Amino acid sequence: MKYTLWLIVFFCSSQLAQAQGLGVYQHGTVVRMRMGDCAFVHHGFMVSMSGAPAQTSAEVCPEYTLVSDKVVFVIVGRSSNQLVPLADVIDFRFHKNELVVRIDDEKQESKFTIREMMLRTEWDRIQKRLDEQRNTPDRVPDSMLAMRTSQ
Repeated sequence: MKYTLWLIVFFCSSQLAQAQGLGVYQHGTVVRMRMGDCAFVHHGFMVSMSGAPAQTSAEVCPEYTLVSDKVVFVIVGRSSNQLVPLADVIDFRFHKNELVVRIDDEKQESKFTIREMMLRTEWDRIQKRLDEQRNTPDRVPDSMLAMRTSQ
């Protein structure tokens, strides 16, 4: 009887933890990577926004754009060796204001600082606008033509 009671308590608590989303991974695709300054990661948000002169560092950190179903994240690694493969679906979760990423090949998780978040619909609209601007030929404004003809 004691055994079944403990089994029921364990089962209910595990279901509650899953329902609250504790430790459950979400899926996303890495669509962009660039190397950037690590100052944001090391000094934090308040120092970056304070207007104090930034100390230049030679260290660069990877910055990734991670696209999930509803949100697009721009995340920054803590060091230059935190590499994530592009166009790969990765598992991630939130942990203490950071994004924890698990890649299939690695045994441990990597922590990334969230630099920017945007709704997926907004990001799609911006990407569509950028594609349209790239595909349309550059037009010279009429005022520029008038200035060229008068010269």
